[in-house]
Amino acid sequence: MRTDCVLFVAALLQLFIWASAGAQPLQKIRIGYPSISSRQGQLWVAKDEGLFRKYGLDVELIFLRGGQVAIQALTGGDPPIVTIGNVIIANLQGHDIVLVGSVESSYDQSVFARPGTSTKVEQLKGKRFGISGFGSATHNAALILFKKFNLEPNKDVAFVPTGTGPERLAAMGAGRIDATFFNPSEVPQALKAGFVEIIQMADIGFEVQGSGLATSRSYIKAHREIVKSAVKAYVEGIYYIFSNKQPTLKSLGRYMRTNDQEVLDYSYLHYLKRTPKKPYPTMRGIQNLIDMSAPQIAQAKNAKPEQFVDLSFLQELEAEKFFDEMARRYK
Repeated sequence: MRTDCVLFVAALLQLFIWASAGAQPLQKIRIGYPSISSRQGQLWVAKDEGLFRKYGLDVELIFLRGGQVAIQALTGGDPPIVTIGNVIIANLQGHDIVLVGSVESSYDQSVFARPGTSTKVEQLKGKRFGISGFGSATHNAALILFKKFNLEPNKDVAFVPTGTGPERLAAMGAGRIDATFFNPSEVPQALKAGFVEIIQMADIGFEVQGSGLATSRSYIKAHREIVKSAVKAYVEGIYYIFSNKQPTLKSLGRYMRTNDQEVLDYSYLHYLKRTPKKPYPTMRGIQNLIDMSAPQIAQAKNAKPEQFVDLSFLQELEAEKFFDEMARRYK
C-alpha cells in the first residue's frame, strides 16, 4: 500500500512539474526584418503558425525599411534580433553583431532596366542605378555586379538611393532611375510593368553572405536561451515552408500585401530553389565581403570570417538531432 502511495505522489508531482512548465510565461521579443520578400518567409510562418510560441517566445515582427535601417536598429539594440545580410562593416566599426544563421549564400536579386535603355549590363554605363540605400544589400550587390563587368560606380554608373523595392518600382516607372534590382517577389510585377530583365545575380558565380539571423554577442551572453529559441523557430520555419505550400502562400500574401497568385507562386518556387534547410552562414561569402571592405576600412585587412558569426546554436541543434527531427516531422 505504501508503494502505491509513493507512486501516486510521484505521479502527482510529475503532473505538477509539467503543468508548471506549461504555465511559464512567454518571453516577449521584437525581431526585425528589412524587406518585403519571400526571403523573410521563415520568420513570417514561424509567427503565423505558432512556431515562436512553441519555443517559448512571444514575438513581435517589426518591418525595418531596408538593410541600412535594420543595421542601425540592431546596433542600437532594438530590435535585438534582425534578419540581415552584411554585418561586416558594422562589426568592423566596433559593434559586436554576428550572424547565427543564414538562408542566402548569393544575392537573389535580378537586374531590370527601363525598356529601350539597356539589355546588357555593359549598356548601363552612363545610367542611373537605383539602390535602397548606401551600405544596403542592394548597394553591395551593385558594387559586385559592376566590378564583374568593369564599370566604375559614380563614374560610369550613378547610384541613386531610392528606397524599398516598391519604391524603386515606382521610381523606374516615373523615369527617375534607369535600372535597379528586384527580389524574386517583385520580379513578376517588374515584368508586368514592361521592364527588361538583364541578369540574375545568382548567375554571376559570386558567393556572398546574404540574408541571415543576426544579433549581438552581448545579447547572446545575456539571453542565450532566447536566441536559441529564435534559431529553432527560424529553422523549423524553413522546414515548414518546404512541406506546407498553401499556409505558406497565405503568410506570403499577408506580409507582402498581395493576392496576386503569380507573384505568390513565383516567390514560393524561388524560395524552394534557393534556400538551404541547414542555414549555416557562408564563410567564403563573408570573406568576399571582407575583401570588398578592405579599401575603405583598415580593420578589414586582418579580419577573419569567424569573427562575424556564432555557429554554436546550429552546432548545438546538430548535436541534439534537431535537424533529424525536422526532417522526420516535415517529410
